[in-house]
Amino acid sequence: MSGAVPPPRAEAPGAGPAPLVDAALARRGVLHGFGVRGSTAPERCSRPRQVHGAAVVSAAACRVAAPPEADAVVATAPGEVVGVVTADCVPILLAVGDGDAVAAIHAGWRGLARGVVEAGVAELVRASGAAVTRVTAAIGPHIGPCCYEVDAPVLDAVRDRLGAEALVHARTVRAGHAMLDLGALVAHALRAAGVRAGAIGSDAALCTACDPQRFHSYRRDGPGAGRLVHFAARREEA
Repeated sequence: MSGAVPPPRAEAPGAGPAPLVDAALARRGVLHGFGVRGSTAPERCSRPRQVHGAAVVSAAACRVAAPPEADAVVATAPGEVVGVVTADCVPILLAVGDGDAVAAIHAGWRGLARGVVEAGVAELVRASGAAVTRVTAAIGPHIGPCCYEVDAPVLDAVRDRLGAEALVHARTVRAGHAMLDLGALVAHALRAAGVRAGAIGSDAALCTACDPQRFHSYRRDGPGAGRLVHFAARREEA
């Protein structure tokens, strides 16, 4: 997985290919997008400086010259847009109701082991004042279990955070190594945080490493890999 990524300049959508959408969020009328090569986020998109941690910040806190270090960002004000970038890690977009509040989370194995998914859900619920049962989540493109081999320290870290049952999502391939399903682990963490299983979408949960035409991949392309930009918008007031 990639290291800390400074926020690149966001351009208005429509300048490139359309991002992917998830039916779970689309049914709620939430403006959002999971990035593909060349797609962009809205110009006003607020993003933190990602460091594979579990800190959560507000959209307002990111509207500065040097955004804070965090891996989840929450928007509660009308029209705010938040986003994250990835190059194999899992992007998660969240919405309360029909977009009364939204959040974007960046989760690789380190973030999962540090609780970023649970922290992001908790802050979205706290900041919006909504019940967690009103949260809809969507999981975006990331490296799949077909391509993501990890070693024992990674497996141990995931198990320590999510419990032994989390390793159901790891397929042993040789001594001390397994193919890990990050998307399934994210869904596991979302459910543990109180999000209903039926409110978790995965339409865009495609393997980044398998599809070089559409996706950047750090595991496939190395340090020179590009980044995919993912975003969600808090609805405008009527």
